[in-house]
Amino acid sequence: MTRRTATFGLAALSLSTALSVPAKAAMELKWAHVYETSEPYHEQALWAAEEIKKRTNGEISISVFPASQLGNENQINEGLGLGTVDIIYTGVAFAGSIYKPMAISNAPFILRDFDHWKAYRDSQLFQDLTGGYNDASGNHAVALTYYGQRDLTANKAITKPEDMKGMKLRVPPAPLFLMFTKSVGANATPIAFSEVYLALQQGTVDGQENPLPTIKAKKFYEVQSHIMLTQHITESLLTIVGPHVWSQLSDDQKKIFEDVLREAAAKATDQIRDAEGKLAAWFTEQGNTVVEVDRGPFIEAAKPLHNDPDSGAGWTKEQYDALQAL
Repeated sequence: MTRRTATFGLAALSLSTALSVPAKAAMELKWAHVYETSEPYHEQALWAAEEIKKRTNGEISISVFPASQLGNENQINEGLGLGTVDIIYTGVAFAGSIYKPMAISNAPFILRDFDHWKAYRDSQLFQDLTGGYNDASGNHAVALTYYGQRDLTANKAITKPEDMKGMKLRVPPAPLFLMFTKSVGANATPIAFSEVYLALQQGTVDGQENPLPTIKAKKFYEVQSHIMLTQHITESLLTIVGPHVWSQLSDDQKKIFEDVLREAAAKATDQIRDAEGKLAAWFTEQGNTVVEVDRGPFIEAAKPLHNDPDSGAGWTKEQYDALQAL
């Protein structure tokens, strides 16, 4: 064999080998949540998925599964640890079942208003609590989204805490939501989000509580006549990436995830806040009775429970004081 023939043969072999090695497959991820496709959370999740794909040059592909398609909120939180889902939205009260201080902002009337919520989102306290959650869970919480101020619905007017005594109130199946029901003497009835409409329709529960945009998206106003503007909990969602994903990302990819997911959270926050300002009038147009409530007595009923471990509090007095000082 001549040197030229040998060289040609090696070149051909190298080319053949190169052609037989497949290109690096894209990382394919599942983003699960329990919200409707019409809600800003889903819209921004779709935007973020496309943006991450673009910024990583197709190296990471994300499919979004809304409306409890991959499980209820407890199940997708468990799935994050098991690796059956990769990214989730979850309420801070659910994250608090792993690391209790993470749920502090979900106590009734612990946040004064939207500006207080923004100050918390941007605070060192939130960064510290997120770090504690990440250490305790192994997950990586990236962004905080405003979910809205939770209001009551029922088939009667409720104007004072005493009106709720003995009421069967649907609450999310996370421990901290019991603090509000305890403060007003209601009977907490934990029901998965996807089952609430039917529970209201069939009278399994007397009422539920959610922000106005959610009441519209989930059509709860169809099966409840009254909406009380109690604004008793200023709710937040965390965007969380599973440890099996985060550990595989390069530093550049982690930066892309953080930038994109925080931008998506900020945009959803603005959309929800804008909707809250318009929906009371919209519900009135649908025939619902919207009740302006004196929040003072509700606040006074809830405050004594803010640092009561028996009522769900799992934070230190120092963390509580830091939140109130913002």
